[in-house]
Amino acid sequence: MNEKRIKSFTDLNAWRESHKLLLMIYKTTKKFPKEELFCLVSQMRRAALSITSNIAEGFGRQGIREKIQFYYLAQGSLTELKNQILAAKDIGYIPNEDFDLLVKQANNAHQLLQGLLTKTKSFVNHKS
Repeated sequence: MNEKRIKSFTDLNAWRESHKLLLMIYKTTKKFPKEELFCLVSQMRRAALSITSNIAEGFGRQGIREKIQFYYLAQGSLTELKNQILAAKDIGYIPNEDFDLLVKQANNAHQLLQGLLTKTKSFVNHKS
């Protein structure tokens, strides 16, 4: 088995894919109307940044239960962002093609984050 050793939060696939989503959100929201700058744009960017930030913070925590808590916070922010992406599409700010790409990336990040949570939680069960 030739698994790459994870030394930094940037080595986590969940963080990498969430970071891609963050960049996509910033690019997409640049096209939103100026009146949304302090509302939907700000909320979507904060939610996207919160995902990667909570993964990073969880990675940096020593206790398994603390790690899990931050990974759950990341998952909550990701779910919030999915809602905001849908709202922005329905309002007419995101074209269908961009929406499909964002949803695909968000689902990919969500799946990897769920895997990270499951793996991390398995360490709690081994210690108990």
